[in-house]
Amino acid sequence: MSTPDPDELDRRSMQRLAAGDDAALDELMERHGPAVYRLLLGLLQNPEDALDLAQETFVRLYRARARFRRTDRLVPWLYTIATNLARNRLRWRQRHPTISWESLAGEDRADPVPATPSTPQTASSPADQLMTEERLEAVRRAVAELPASLREVVVLCEWEGLSQAEAATVLGTTVKGVESRLYRARQILRARLQPWL
Repeated sequence: MSTPDPDELDRRSMQRLAAGDDAALDELMERHGPAVYRLLLGLLQNPEDALDLAQETFVRLYRARARFRRTDRLVPWLYTIATNLARNRLRWRQRHPTISWESLAGEDRADPVPATPSTPQTASSPADQLMTEERLEAVRRAVAELPASLREVVVLCEWEGLSQAEAATVLGTTVKGVESRLYRARQILRARLQPWL
């Protein structure tokens, strides 16, 4: 027996959710919660905000369940909700800057930028492993320093694997706009990561 298409599973779950079966939301959260959290973490650079907005994303999904069309794909729809929430949070942060207790105390925070999906898990020697970790840290830092509009396309297209058309839908722009942002982001990253290339 073949496994059902993930998009078809999502559509069935959304139909059940719209019909009043709240257990379908649990299934959707289990299937997509980690990816939504990872997306938000990449956009916000803050684990607490990412967790908070991941939960809010599914609250919004639940509220909008009747508007989901059978022909839609859930992942871009869900990422659109999450990305809009992240943009709102980033705007709020700009208007309400704060200083964390950790930074005042000089404590290091955990690195909030996720590793790229192709992160090698093993290296042949301790020196290779150290080099790999340093390279990944440089990539994380470089992506975290990108302007938000460029970081969005890198996280969506490179880390989450969305097509440029899907990313354009999520970001409310055109495919050409996504291509342009990706091009600029890659140029900046290439310049910042030159010692590692």
